[in-house]
Amino acid sequence: MKKFTCVQDIGDLKVAVEEALELKRDRYQFSELGRNKTLLMLFFNSSLRTRLSTQKAAMNLGMNVMVLDVNQGAWKLETERGVIMDGDKPEHLLEAIPVMGSYCDIIGIRSFAQFKDKKEDYEERILEQFIRYSGRPVFSMEAATRHPLQSFADLITIEEYKKVERPKVVLTWAPHPKALPQAVPNSFAEWMNATDYDFVITHPEGYELAEEFVGGAKVEYDQRKAFEGADFIYAKNWAAYRDPHYGEVLSKNRAWTVDDEKMALTNNAYFMHCLPVRRNMIVSDSVIESEQSLVIPEAANREISATVVLKRLLEGLK
Repeated sequence: MKKFTCVQDIGDLKVAVEEALELKRDRYQFSELGRNKTLLMLFFNSSLRTRLSTQKAAMNLGMNVMVLDVNQGAWKLETERGVIMDGDKPEHLLEAIPVMGSYCDIIGIRSFAQFKDKKEDYEERILEQFIRYSGRPVFSMEAATRHPLQSFADLITIEEYKKVERPKVVLTWAPHPKALPQAVPNSFAEWMNATDYDFVITHPEGYELAEEFVGGAKVEYDQRKAFEGADFIYAKNWAAYRDPHYGEVLSKNRAWTVDDEKMALTNNAYFMHCLPVRRNMIVSDSVIESEQSLVIPEAANREISATVVLKRLLEGLK
C-alpha cells in the first residue's frame, strides 16, 4: 500500500478486518517491521485519540515517531501558489513538504475543512500536496472530507459486536453548538456502503451529504422511523454541505439528541460515536453510559486500525 486516504485504499474489507483482529490478538507480532523506520505525524488541527492511537500503533511496529503541531511548533505555512508572502507566513508548504519528507519514511497528515471555500476543502489541497511532493507514503489522520482511520476502527467494532450477519446500521445527525466538518459522516457512509449492511442515514432537511458519499444508502428524514429495528446507532453532528449554506449550523434542534426513548425503538442497538462527544446535545448521559455504548471499545480500536495501515505502508516500502 502506497497511501491511505479512503476505503478503496484498504482493498478487500473482509481481509482487512481479519488482519485487524489477528493483530489485536498480538499487536506486537510485527515489532521488527518498523525497525529504523521513522513516522512523521503532522497536525494542522488538534487531536487526542488520533495522536495517541497512531503513535502507539507505530510503536507496536517498532518505528521511531516524530510529532509536529504545525500551528504551534513550526513556522506558519503558506499553502497557495502565487501569493506574495509579505504577511505572517514565512515558509511555503512546497518547500516544507520535501524537507519533511527527507527526515522520515512515512507521513501522517491531519488537516480539517476550513469552511471558507468548499471547492478547496473537497479537493483536499493540503493532503494532496503531501502525496504529490513528499516522496513518501502518506496517510490521512483526518482530512477535510474523510476520516478513514476512524471509519476502519468503526467497521472493526461493528464486526466484533454484530449479532446478525447483515445488521441495520443507522448514521444519525445530532445537534452541536459549533459547525463541524462532514469528514466523519462522509467517511463512515463511504465505508458502510462498501459492506453489505443495511445502511440508513437520517438527518433534518438541509443537512444532506455529498452524493458521492451517500451512495446507495437510504436517506430517512424521520429519525424515529430510521431507528426502528436498528442494530447500531452512530451519532454525529455535521454542518451543512449544500450551497449557499456550506459550513453553516442550520439547526441546534435537541429533538434529534439520541436518548433512551429513541434507543427503545431499536433492536437493542449499540450506540457509537467517534468522540469527543457533547453530552446531552449529541447523546444523553444514560445512553452513553449504558451497557450498549461502544464508544470506549470503538476508540480503543483506533490503535488497531492504525496498526494495520502502518503495517501495510511499511510492507509497501520494500
